[in-house]
Amino acid sequence: MENRVTRNLYVIPYALWIAFFVIAPIALVLYYSFFNIEGVLSLENYQKFFTPVYLKMTLSSFWYAFLITAFTLLIAYPTALLLTRTRHKYLWLLLLIVPSWINLLLKAYAFLGIFSTYGVANSFLEMIGIGSKQILFTDFSFVFVSVYIFIPFMILPIFNALNELNPTLVDAARDLGASKWTTFRRVILPLTMDGVKVGCQIVFIPALSLFMLTRLIAGNRVITLGTAIEQHFLVTQDWGMGSTIAVFLIIIMFLFMRVTSSRKRGI
Repeated sequence: MENRVTRNLYVIPYALWIAFFVIAPIALVLYYSFFNIEGVLSLENYQKFFTPVYLKMTLSSFWYAFLITAFTLLIAYPTALLLTRTRHKYLWLLLLIVPSWINLLLKAYAFLGIFSTYGVANSFLEMIGIGSKQILFTDFSFVFVSVYIFIPFMILPIFNALNELNPTLVDAARDLGASKWTTFRRVILPLTMDGVKVGCQIVFIPALSLFMLTRLIAGNRVITLGTAIEQHFLVTQDWGMGSTIAVFLIIIMFLFMRVTSSRKRGI
């Protein structure tokens, strides 16, 4: 009985944290979504969201989030696989994760200098004879910088999944005559799919709501749901429409987590 009371006491801080910093903000956003720009209670914002402008913005957010997640996964999985097969793998993993500790704004401004007209990237292009190009304020620069920022968050769960993989299963597959590609496709990848799903969640969900990089790196040429939310809250002062977009963004994120969640089968 005493242990049960103690456990309940430990739950109280967690429950208060969830109530004040998760449930309350979501409820507040939902509340504001039912008021138009004049402060009148209506469903105008929800009707406006299903117009071509916002639907196109939603598709654009999905497209860029998909590109960022796909390129991040293509780079992160081979990197994590290589790390698990090298000496001092935890040291190399730490070196890859350290850049994620640097403030996002500082990294964005660093790339402003790298991709500028007289930056390192254009200096290299001129050196090899291609000539100066407009790199900054393009889709390429936005996706490139986003992938760079999210790579450590994709590597870590995949590395953990690969590191926990039983090596005898791989040896057994090779003993049975499977090639390296078949072993990877039929043994390694399926057994590490949980790590891939977690990595995709960590990257795809924040990528849907990016707004700072769209301004600094893409020069507002890339418009996402996150950009629209910032615009409505800080520029047009239409908190109702901004809250409505946030509501749909939360729903989309929840559905994505449900689709990519790992289901443990009972034995």
